[in-house]
Amino acid sequence: MGDTETNAAARGRRRPARERLLAAAARRFYADGVAATGIDTITAEAGVAKMSLYNNFSSKAELVRAYLDARHEEWLGLYRARLERAHGPREGVLAVFDAYADHAEFAYERGFRGCGLLNAAAELPAGDEGRAVVRAHKEEVERLIAGHLAELLPDRPGEARATAEHLAFLLEGAMARAGLEGDGDRVRNARAIAVALLDRP
Repeated sequence: MGDTETNAAARGRRRPARERLLAAAARRFYADGVAATGIDTITAEAGVAKMSLYNNFSSKAELVRAYLDARHEEWLGLYRARLERAHGPREGVLAVFDAYADHAEFAYERGFRGCGLLNAAAELPAGDEGRAVVRAHKEEVERLIAGHLAELLPDRPGEARATAEHLAFLLEGAMARAGLEGDGDRVRNARAIAVALLDRP
């Protein structure tokens, strides 16, 4: 191992255990799925003792919820970065699509598998708190789109709401197909459809 790799490994060991556990959980849950990933796998990858996990999370379920919260914040960070470069409400809507496209471009261990939040929700039972976290995320995405459209169409609130729902469905469908196909092409195509919808007379 070279000096650079040794230093990187040492920095990783100095990170707080909670941070290392969340990072390991994020990699394994996204690559392998929530149900298929055991506590032993996460602690081994994080380089911590099992007791350290339970000192930071009361259960695997709590770790899953922390993972979902972190994914939500990660996406918001991508969106805010895009929004900073947007000019006006039309580009604000497109910033939402661009944030999802940016998400698809991450260097995932086993390739892009779609929305990590939806993938996790599909594995969780009805009534699980984690599903509520995912639903809240998706509702917030639609609210962000709706807010930009309300600015774009100030005299047509009904049309703004209907278009927001339409674009949210378009985005979710694109993410589902992109996850199956393993790349962001469908998301980029959805953005082009969104542009056509926004620019229609």
